Amino acid sequence: MFLNYIKLIRVSQWIKNLFVFVPLLFSLNLFDKNYFLTILSAFIVFCLASSLVYVVNDIIDVEADRKHPTKRNRPLASGAISIKNAFIIAVILCAIVFILLLNFNFEFISFVIGFIVLNILYSLWFKHIVILDVFSIAAGFVIRVLAGAVVISVPISSWLILTTIFISLFLGVMKRHSELLLVAQDEEAPSRKVLSQYSLNFADQMATVAAAGVIICYALYTVSERTVSVFGTENLIYTTPFVVYGIFRYMYLEYISHKGDNTTKTVFTDAQMIITVVAYTVTTVLIIYKII
Repeated sequence: MFLNYIKLIRVSQWIKNLFVFVPLLFSLNLFDKNYFLTILSAFIVFCLASSLVYVVNDIIDVEADRKHPTKRNRPLASGAISIKNAFIIAVILCAIVFILLLNFNFEFISFVIGFIVLNILYSLWFKHIVILDVFSIAAGFVIRVLAGAVVISVPISSWLILTTIFISLFLGVMKRHSELLLVAQDEEAPSRKVLSQYSLNFADQMATVAAAGVIICYALYTVSERTVSVFGTENLIYTTPFVVYGIFRYMYLEYISHKGDNTTKTVFTDAQMIITVVAYTVTTVLIIYKII
């Protein structure tokens, strides 16, 4: 029973909320205890807020999920948890989130509320509108990064924000591509209504543009005058190959291995992706904190 509730609130998806740590990493305050604890608190709030959104989404989509080959195994769709109990969980999560928000500044509170509203609108409406569905997913990641910046009151580079936009668009488009591929292989398989307005060729082109955007924006961020001035080094450019490799590896996993349907699973179960993420993080810390 307990495991069903863990699945309901999607604890495995909390990894996405690590985006709130991005401003801390690039603010030169990573090893400051107060800054770290503040960001950690923000991370917890976003984890609970995202769980709230997942529960609400499952309540809204319960009938559709019951007809889906994999989603029908979700606790709510399978009947392991009743809609009434799911609603109670949603109310509890909502109450906890808003109580915790009392300890944060107004800007952070605004971003969290915006995050919740955006995702509920996505569940009800945006996910049925072509292109807007992918942009809504991307906006969720951008909000996490911006919230991480305002909660510790640090500025964040416009290039870094653009990089976040493009990488989240890339991941969203790759997910759509995976879903389209599934439908192409089995035309009778249940799918999102919005997929009828996409095509594999269109998704390929969008993915190419988004991937290029990630690489270009990040490369420009590493060599921008502001970045070099803040970190006192031009060496951050040497982290770019990790970003390029990560993008290409993800494309390989989707286009060749067809494993891009679950972003979290794809990134954190593939050995090469794990090594790339760890190597990038370690190298970045060593460079900007002048440990090497």
